[in-house]
Amino acid sequence: MSEDDGIRLLLEQEGPYAFRISFEGAGLDALHTDESAPLGAGAGPNPSHLLLAGVANCLSASLLFALRKFKNTPGPIRTEIVAHKARNEAGRWRIPRAEVAIRLSEPAADLEHFDRVLAQFEEFCIVTQSVREGMQVDVRIIDADGAEYVPGGAGEAA
Repeated sequence: MSEDDGIRLLLEQEGPYAFRISFEGAGLDALHTDESAPLGAGAGPNPSHLLLAGVANCLSASLLFALRKFKNTPGPIRTEIVAHKARNEAGRWRIPRAEVAIRLSEPAADLEHFDRVLAQFEEFCIVTQSVREGMQVDVRIIDADGAEYVPGGAGEAA
């Protein structure tokens, strides 16, 4: 899959709030997700877990990329991300903030150009920067007859 092909995932419902997520064209096994109780059975990560995993994983990979760019050979890193849900002004649950701690295997003083790595590694992280900038999400609903609807719109889409 080239970067021009886009990123395509397919979600198929398996239970009341459980889904099988296929990563089309990536040659990866499907991932099974589920909402936590009381909605779902908690049989897999929920969307909040996936969002935080995406942010933490992307930051970790970006840090490793930046370290290696400056000819470092870092040991394994360990990343922890913590977030708390809070209600917004409309009373809807959101994740307003996440705290990420990335632990290196070696002292920063032993790493080449560590100051430059710190100054730029976050810019390599597609997920974190997309979340920070507020990614636009366009949604349409297609019924069994093929009619398309836009949420918040005035009925059937053109």
